[in-house]
Amino acid sequence: MRENLINIRERVRLAAFRAGRDPQTIKIIAVTKRVDVPRIMEAVAAGVTDLGENRVQELSAKVDKIPSSLHWHLIGHLQTNKVKHVLGKVELIHSLDSWNLAVELDRQAARMEIIPRVLVQVNVSGEETKYGINPGEAYDFITELKNLGHIKVEGLMTIAPFVDNPQEARPFFRELRLLSRELNEKISGVELKHLSMGMTNDYEVAVEEGSDMLRLGTAIFGARIDQ
Repeated sequence: MRENLINIRERVRLAAFRAGRDPQTIKIIAVTKRVDVPRIMEAVAAGVTDLGENRVQELSAKVDKIPSSLHWHLIGHLQTNKVKHVLGKVELIHSLDSWNLAVELDRQAARMEIIPRVLVQVNVSGEETKYGINPGEAYDFITELKNLGHIKVEGLMTIAPFVDNPQEARPFFRELRLLSRELNEKISGVELKHLSMGMTNDYEVAVEEGSDMLRLGTAIFGARIDQ
């Protein structure tokens, strides 16, 4: 695992330099789906500081067993009835993908007197199997989010189609970057400063296209049992 992380960091560094970026601005999030706590702690010992979970139930089972100095991210689809189990446990929710979810996040956050940080998930590929708002709806969606007092929108997230050639994912990452730039120019009072995009099979291309948050599971931990 330590060798995996050394290799990842070097590839991220080179991709950042190709794009004229500072590699220190790019966060590697270790996706711990189906990874047990001892294995997670091996990654922490190797320098991992940010952990990502897809499922609320799995997050809840691990969060109290991991040092509080670690930063948790919820990267998977969040159901409205699970919101109360997430707030206060994660540093960032990457998957705000509907108005109903936004309203529930705002309601529960107001009750807890906190303001969670969130990313809006955008389905740039248009795949029916993926969550996320349509790119054409992003302006109205984020503008309306400004009316909710207990959510802080900090950027966008997307999941590119799984392709054999990572270069085929580039147009989707580029579209999200350009959308973020456009929205920052048009919407006052909101700073979309993060782009969460790039996974094990395409993270170098994602870095070249502006990602500052990479969600890496297999690249760090190896293939899960059911993969």
